[in-house]
Amino acid sequence: MGRVVVGVTVTVAVAACAVAAVIVGRRVKSRRKWKKVANVLKELEDGCDTSVGRLRQVVDAMAVEMHAGLASEGGSKLKMLLTYVDNLPNGTEKGPYYALHLGGTNFRVTRVHLSGQPSPVLEHEVERQPIPPHLMTSTSEDLFDFIASSLKEFIANEGDGSNTSQDRRELGFTFSFPVKQMSVSSGILIKWTKGFSIVDMVGKDVAACLQEAFARKGLDVHVAALVNDTVGTLAVGHYHDPDTVAAIVIGTGTNACYLERIDAIIKCQGLLTTSGRMVVNMEWGNFWSSHLPRTVYDIELDAESPNPNDQGFEKMISGMYLGDIVRRVILRMSLESEMFGPISSKLSTPFVLRTPLMAAMHEDDSPDLIEVAKILNDTFEILDLPLKARKTVVKVCDVVTRRAARLAAAGIVGILKKIGRDGSGGITGGRSRSDIKMKRTVVAIEGGLYSSYTLFREYLHEALNEILGEDIAKHVTLNVTEDGSGIGAALLAASYS
Repeated sequence: MGRVVVGVTVTVAVAACAVAAVIVGRRVKSRRKWKKVANVLKELEDGCDTSVGRLRQVVDAMAVEMHAGLASEGGSKLKMLLTYVDNLPNGTEKGPYYALHLGGTNFRVTRVHLSGQPSPVLEHEVERQPIPPHLMTSTSEDLFDFIASSLKEFIANEGDGSNTSQDRRELGFTFSFPVKQMSVSSGILIKWTKGFSIVDMVGKDVAACLQEAFARKGLDVHVAALVNDTVGTLAVGHYHDPDTVAAIVIGTGTNACYLERIDAIIKCQGLLTTSGRMVVNMEWGNFWSSHLPRTVYDIELDAESPNPNDQGFEKMISGMYLGDIVRRVILRMSLESEMFGPISSKLSTPFVLRTPLMAAMHEDDSPDLIEVAKILNDTFEILDLPLKARKTVVKVCDVVTRRAARLAAAGIVGILKKIGRDGSGGITGGRSRSDIKMKRTVVAIEGGLYSSYTLFREYLHEALNEILGEDIAKHVTLNVTEDGSGIGAALLAASYS
């Protein structure tokens, strides 16, 4: 009997040891999995470093590239395009003005009513209309006749009792395709993008094509300004606040423009303007510098994009790309560890994680991160992810967003440095900050990434304060504007009519 008891005891002990070994083994294996995930996260954090020292290097690089782009055509990754806009609206404009915006598969018609005095809210009406797909590959005459007919109908339906026979109307035309601007109201189409392919229009003046369509439709409408949407944002900002010197658009894509002294535009010597200044369209999405913190995910995204080695800055800071950078990091973590479960094909699909969804995960403040779990399930078919893993995903979103916002802030300070509004006296200034009296400086900013994404906005402001220092930063204001491509174009039509 004693032997039986001893045998049973030994068997139980062996079984207990086996169970314990399995548990310990699982814990060790789990720790190894998490260590791999933690290593991927640490590598990302190091690669996305945006210390103040590095941001100031980006500021200097931006200012130097701006200077080079103004000195000669092709002298910089920044195109520094002349807009011929030297007269920005100031609130004294009066009357109804119109805008057309052609920027993709839809176009918009806008009418703005100006009272002759600055108003915080501008009365306006907007109508959106899709472009029929066949017109995107037809002829320039077909496309612009369709747009002119739509404008004619919009005018005929005006609620103020006016009709198509009233005095000539002035219009701003926002044309969001690559154009070489020839004057404030003319520009040559360089190439089509966004699915358009109307061969007979390349090399033609787009404003003249629209003007001819108005004539064919019996419309007495004058194209007073051919506008880039970022310049429109500056126009809206300047209308509301005359201290506005630059504008940033940061949404799906990103760009910037600013007011430059004519004598600083070396590549166009002899050009004269009444104000002595001109708005320069930077096309800053193409900015590049070795000081930008680039990771393996950025390199892969760029290589697989339709435009490799192009728009490098935009690919690091704009809404089009942030969600996909996060997706690439989650995919790497899934390949390194089984903690994310089986890898679905969706996780390998580029741009399946849109930036608004990434922002929703980043800003999920529920204790169990319910929204994070839902988005991962709906987007990537990742089920039952542990809370620890969900927190890791939020951290990835934070690292990517923080880098983007801080780099955008460095870009803004780069512009301020170039025009001597950063407290340093400008790119060639040698004076100390204590010698400089700072002017109030306003930057107009438009785009959902800034206006709708709270954490992005907070990180951008934090970086501005760190780079400039609080004494200088208090003189710089970022003003949110809306509809530069519509209201802004109409305001510029008012300025130039």
